[in-house]
Amino acid sequence: MNTQNLAGYKYLPNSGKKFNGFNPATGTDLPGDFYPATLAEVDEAMNLADKAFAEYRHIDRFKKAAFLRSIADEINALGDELIERAMAETGLPAPRLQGERARTTNQMYLFAQLVEEGSWVEAIVDTAIPDRKPLPRLDIRQMKVPIGPVVMFGASNFPLAYSVAGGDTAAALASGCPVVVKAHPAHPGTSALVASAVKKAAEQNQMPEGVFSILYDSGYAVGEALVKHPKTKIVTFTGSLKGGMALMKMANERDEPIPVFAEMGSINPVIFMPQAMEARAEELAKIAGPITINAGQFCTQPGLLIAVKSPGLERFKTALAGAIAEISSTTMLTPGICANFGKLSAERLSNKTVSTIAKSEVTDAELANQGQPIVTEISAADFLADPQFKEEVFGPFSLLVVADDMTQVQQVVGSLHGQLTASIMAEPGELENYKQLTDTLANLAGRVILNGPPTGVEVGNAIVHGGPFPATTDSRFTSVGTTSIKRFVRPVCWQNWSDELLPDELKTDNPLKIWRLFNNEWTK
Repeated sequence: MNTQNLAGYKYLPNSGKKFNGFNPATGTDLPGDFYPATLAEVDEAMNLADKAFAEYRHIDRFKKAAFLRSIADEINALGDELIERAMAETGLPAPRLQGERARTTNQMYLFAQLVEEGSWVEAIVDTAIPDRKPLPRLDIRQMKVPIGPVVMFGASNFPLAYSVAGGDTAAALASGCPVVVKAHPAHPGTSALVASAVKKAAEQNQMPEGVFSILYDSGYAVGEALVKHPKTKIVTFTGSLKGGMALMKMANERDEPIPVFAEMGSINPVIFMPQAMEARAEELAKIAGPITINAGQFCTQPGLLIAVKSPGLERFKTALAGAIAEISSTTMLTPGICANFGKLSAERLSNKTVSTIAKSEVTDAELANQGQPIVTEISAADFLADPQFKEEVFGPFSLLVVADDMTQVQQVVGSLHGQLTASIMAEPGELENYKQLTDTLANLAGRVILNGPPTGVEVGNAIVHGGPFPATTDSRFTSVGTTSIKRFVRPVCWQNWSDELLPDELKTDNPLKIWRLFNNEWTK
């Protein structure tokens, strides 16, 4: 590949101890030297972002949209070089990464459409009523405005769609906020290539300097400095509970506390209703695919299965065991992730209340850092007695909880922490008498799924990728879809301002022709 591109971006310094990308499948370093940013470079990036914010927030919506589309076009223009580097750094297969690249660019196109349409600012106009009794009504108008520079932490498991130009970056730039990315150390080469595409798009569209920056580090110092920097206004993160909570603590201890929108993990329970299990046990056992796809390294991987004892459940277990036994181990993202998977899965298996349904023995001895698919079983009573089973095992691992009856299923579900997703497999009409269960699922998760696996997140207008703590730090928001833009804005109202001084979105004649709530009626 062209290693010159890996020189990347203006803020890639020549200081500190260099590090390289790493191939987890072969256990070898990759070309391209990277250096941790210094505190001076962190300061420069944040100050430039703050300066850019003053201009970028007011840039015409069509120019912003053109910028977002250019980012997508430049990412596509990287071609096979990007896919090959991402494969080398993550162990993920080409089809998965090609699909993820499409999702990444489609997010940019989607937010470009949103910016052009304009109604996302949620403009509300209440004009004055001077003769209202007993008191006149003042002229008050409200809309959403961008907050300021965003620090975005790249994710390990989605090197494109949740990384340098992923959904967080797309939404933040669409809102009018500059972005400073802390690249994930597991795929610095991939990050540098995508950063070069964003930089090129910014230059082509004459965006202000500092609207986008990227900084590198093989440890935690740069991330901490970014979160604590006084110019940082928002932080986004996708990763572990430990990492997300550390960022929350830093953000809350600042002189000016700031929001951290962190996605921190989920076991994504799947409930199998009795009639569904009896009717289609073998079909339901296809859940083996979502459990193990890409070594189970999805935030929506079904890590918990819940069902009632029955003959159908025994058929399900037999089919599931057969499917798991035939699925090959695959390379995990990093040696650290693989080691942690091995540690946590071994801990579960060492517990005398847990038995093994199936463990794949299909592996390639020539490849390193292989995640071995495992499905285990525990009784509902034992599950309820030990809180460790509610914690995520990141990788191709799932635990089947066997309940005596539906009352016990409700107890299991009611004991769970917040989740990104909750799924239920049921026959037509089977849920009519289980409203308490479905209400519990809605309280538990950001996305509730009927007769489908939790893996696969549709990027659109209605999607919610979030959930109650500890799945995320703020269940009111989503990190995927057009409404994710709401994380980067706040409401401001203008009271008694003359029309010519108001933002165009709030002017009485609405020159932008966006939809608004005007005196209690939606109008353009």
